[in-house]
Amino acid sequence: MTAEKRLAELGLTLPEVVPPLAAYVPAVRSGNYVYTSGQLPIVDGKLVATGKVGAEVDAEDAYGLAKVCALNALAAVASTAGGLWNIVRIVKVVGFVASAPDFTGQPRVLNGASELFAAVLGDAGKHARSAVGVAVLPLDAPVEVEVIAEVR
Repeated sequence: MTAEKRLAELGLTLPEVVPPLAAYVPAVRSGNYVYTSGQLPIVDGKLVATGKVGAEVDAEDAYGLAKVCALNALAAVASTAGGLWNIVRIVKVVGFVASAPDFTGQPRVLNGASELFAAVLGDAGKHARSAVGVAVLPLDAPVEVEVIAEVR
């Protein structure tokens, strides 16, 4: 089954690539790899939540926000690689979680992104990953995800 069909079965569509917020591009191809810039939970040009996970944002909501970030990352990779069908595999995911001082559930939050990649790409969506807690993210976003993908 193709990634496009899996997206449809999940009730999702690939969004437009989120325009950069500063002096960078959403993704860069180098050889057979695409490196994305950090993707925020932006839908239709708007950040869908702000605040720290474990304070203003609960972990379950942050898990969903990580899925939004992953979908935005897939859009950035696909736009650079010529479509989802050109993604060979997601190699590495780095996720950042703006965390309240006592919040330690960053890996669970980033499972939202990891599980989305696997649901859309199957085994090609399984990847190495880092989940990092940080004090603050751009625009006070709760979650940010960046990806390295191998492409055709």
